[in-house]
Amino acid sequence: MTSLSNDPSSFWYSAILPVIDLQFGCAVRGFAGRRKEYMPVMSPHFQGSRPGTVAHMYKQKFGFKDCYVADLNAIAEMHLDASSIEAIAVHGLNVWLDSGVGSVETYREHQGLLRDLSPYRWIVALESLESWAAVEQLLAAIGPDRFVFSLDLMDGLPLCEKDEFRGMSAEQIADQAIQLGVKSVIVLDLASVGVGEGSRTEPLIANLVARHPDVMWIGGGGARRLKDVEPLYTAGAKRVLVASALLDGRITPQFVD
Repeated sequence: MTSLSNDPSSFWYSAILPVIDLQFGCAVRGFAGRRKEYMPVMSPHFQGSRPGTVAHMYKQKFGFKDCYVADLNAIAEMHLDASSIEAIAVHGLNVWLDSGVGSVETYREHQGLLRDLSPYRWIVALESLESWAAVEQLLAAIGPDRFVFSLDLMDGLPLCEKDEFRGMSAEQIADQAIQLGVKSVIVLDLASVGVGEGSRTEPLIANLVARHPDVMWIGGGGARRLKDVEPLYTAGAKRVLVASALLDGRITPQFVD
């Protein structure tokens, strides 16, 4: 395996934040945010779709240290898949967990179910968020260094359920979250996920970076190859969410693109 430090591609590679989507105990492949169509992952790197197997591949073959985990059942207000999350963490990956936390009550419930695992960071996603007051409460409970706000979009429009957020632009939502004390923000258009046509968010991220240069911006969605990480990084994203291109073998441990 080529050394990360010696390979010229490692600059972009080091920005990758690998993703595991969980659904009904399996690691699944996302496609355009249409969760009912998600299917168990398939990969040339391993057999089966067990979350721990994917985590082992990310750690042992690629050398990743962190992993974004989306528990889709928990997000859909079903049950937290604590055993799968723990099966990922046991391989030594720092878990960035999106489990549908939108209130302090949900956070405390999930924290209790994961008493043997303290996620590295908690994702608070716009689609799950109850209110702006909940952001303040969650920031106090989680701490701003472990709190990550996810600005969820669908075809460029904020993806939100509550009236409190309706009518706000993506920029306005980001501005308000940062004003409340958010230090890290994911900008993700779910319509791009798994499609392999590149991200749609570079202009938005560049605009938000110009407005808030001290915030840690995270992009993703639609990466086809390692070079697709570059425009997001150039726009100002310090980390880039990637799943399908890693699982399919389009981004390899040897940096062959």
